[in-house]
Amino acid sequence: MRNGLTMVFIIAVSLFSGCFGEDDVAEDEITEFGDGFRAYSVVAPIDTGINPYHNHFRSNETLPQWLIEGLGTTIICNLTMEGTYQERVDADQESCWSQITASDVVYFKGTRIFGTSPDWDSGTPILDDPNDGHGTAVTGAVLDADPDAIIFFVEGFSENAVLTAANQPLVDILTTSFGAPGSVPVPGIEDATKVAVVDNHKIHTGAADNSPSPAVQDATAGPPWSIGVSGYAEGDDDQKETMSGSYPDMASDWTQYLPNHQDVDEYHWTSGTSFATPRTAGFLAHVITSLRGEYGDFGSGARDSALVNGSEIIFNHQIRDALNRSGWYPSALGWDPSSGTTPVSPILPCTQLGWGVLNWSNIDGMIAHLNGTSPIPDRPSDVRLCMQVNQEAREAYWGVYPTESSLFSSPLMVAVESDGLEVEDDIAA
Repeated sequence: MRNGLTMVFIIAVSLFSGCFGEDDVAEDEITEFGDGFRAYSVVAPIDTGINPYHNHFRSNETLPQWLIEGLGTTIICNLTMEGTYQERVDADQESCWSQITASDVVYFKGTRIFGTSPDWDSGTPILDDPNDGHGTAVTGAVLDADPDAIIFFVEGFSENAVLTAANQPLVDILTTSFGAPGSVPVPGIEDATKVAVVDNHKIHTGAADNSPSPAVQDATAGPPWSIGVSGYAEGDDDQKETMSGSYPDMASDWTQYLPNHQDVDEYHWTSGTSFATPRTAGFLAHVITSLRGEYGDFGSGARDSALVNGSEIIFNHQIRDALNRSGWYPSALGWDPSSGTTPVSPILPCTQLGWGVLNWSNIDGMIAHLNGTSPIPDRPSDVRLCMQVNQEAREAYWGVYPTESSLFSSPLMVAVESDGLEVEDDIAA
């Protein structure tokens, strides 16, 4: 049993990563810079597969050759854009799908999607599973929060799949929505996500479980370098979703209207941390792209350890600190007893929602904090103390402790610095 498991049971008194389970293409409004392209961010969903034929993913934007090459493209598929979903797949079988191997990276022209299937050994690589659709919905959630994001989609659930994204230099954010049901304390993808964040200075958003289990010991949401995401009922009663992990970093929208995986224009309502998590990744990509545009940074990935590397430098821990500061707790006065949600407690709401909830209302404040035009104040001392307990539990459980030499400093430590506490750089959340 690992050190810190006792802390996990202490926090368990608080309330499978995953889910419970059309439009015409709009003209893209893009601001172009420099060589004709724009500031951008690259998000890497790692999941079941994707349906690149869906109108949700269509784009009229021409991506530059240097970006296509930089993402390691080996095949460009010119997708058929007429007919039913199955008619399109069949029409492209010989020219596209049958050509793809596990070592290929495919750019789907007419979209902003790049895909790869490093663990592929049967079926059609990259294309979403006929009986699933999870990855298509996950990617839809990213793009609902940042429609201009470049997608580097990795099919798979293994460490190898995660490392494929972690080691792609142009990727900024990895998002994963899978893990052990019940957040049982078993190893998962934590070593690979640590490479992404600690070694390669990216950001990782990981889904908490679809149960009230605390997220601390969850291999996807719990490691201190990961941003663990649970769900709340955005736009309904705005309370904590009962069947959603507790004591995460943040909570985002639990129920969303997302693209189907075997047609070209239909959508469905679906719920789970699986979709709150990529939505969080999309919001963070939006923030990064905005700051890159402001500071004349037209690259992506961490360069010299910085995710924004133009006239100003911004690191992943600073973005995470802004995220933590931007969180807020909805009032329990809006709770609908018939909704199936749990009211946000006025006492230690952090044990339910972490630093708080994330939606579009957070975004401008995060950008203003990071560019220095309007710093977000420290969170109240009780919130910071509660999340310090969370931090210490995660560091103890996952065997990670502050090290002064680390390049990745803790947003939590930044947040408590004004109280005069001793501050050290670390590799934690």
